Amino acid sequence: MVSLPDRVALEIIDGVATLTLVRSGSLNAIDEAMHAALRHAFTRIAKDRSVRAVVLTGSGPAFCAGQDLAERAATFDTGGQPDLHDSLDRNYNPLIRTIASLDVPVIAAVGGIAFGAGAALAIACDIVLAGRSARFQFGFVNVGLGPDSGASWSLPRIVGQARGLDLALTGRAVTAAEALEMGLVSRVVDDSDLPETAQAIARDLTARSADALAAIKRQFRVNPPGTLDAALDAERDEQAALGRTRDYREAVLRFAGRHANKDTGT
Repeated sequence: MVSLPDRVALEIIDGVATLTLVRSGSLNAIDEAMHAALRHAFTRIAKDRSVRAVVLTGSGPAFCAGQDLAERAATFDTGGQPDLHDSLDRNYNPLIRTIASLDVPVIAAVGGIAFGAGAALAIACDIVLAGRSARFQFGFVNVGLGPDSGASWSLPRIVGQARGLDLALTGRAVTAAEALEMGLVSRVVDDSDLPETAQAIARDLTARSADALAAIKRQFRVNPPGTLDAALDAERDEQAALGRTRDYREAVLRFAGRHANKDTGT
């Protein structure tokens, strides 16, 4: 396991990269040092061809409390003004884009609070798994802000316009059970089972076709804003490419009870 300046721990075993936020004393709130550590970690993951799935989780009693407001307060205390445009352009937006653009699936294993940018970070992942203690709170309004980190785009697409506005305007907390009911998460498990369940899902994904997983991510990430015609065309193009892969050929022959002859290619 590698610790990246006491903010993030990265462990890569058998194709699964486990990325853990390790500021448990601050509920894993994100400060400048954590942003730097996350950039470094995701760069390593993207370059490591052995990685087939990523698990993103938090240490201690929280997933992520969002932006470290103590860091913002320190700027005010010195007479300064936090530059949120720069913070989003340089830190949060590239982080969300990186998760979306990774060819491998990213699983969020959420235990405890996921607040503000922490909640947005969780739902930016491809699979969101929650422990029963999980609480999702898109509470930007509670600190006088609107949604960021992609939440204004992803939240209404996941839960619908009415529920998305409810969560954003009221800033209320959502339990794991309610999150499951509204589609914010795909599974809820006991907290004690959360780490192993996330790892089991990741291990299962490492056995799938890497090309197919990458294509699925592209289809779901790129096509939703478009039309049905655009989706149909994108599916056609992806399937044409996937149909030429070794994984597809071997799966078809296996299903048909045949085995490919490696020497003749038949």
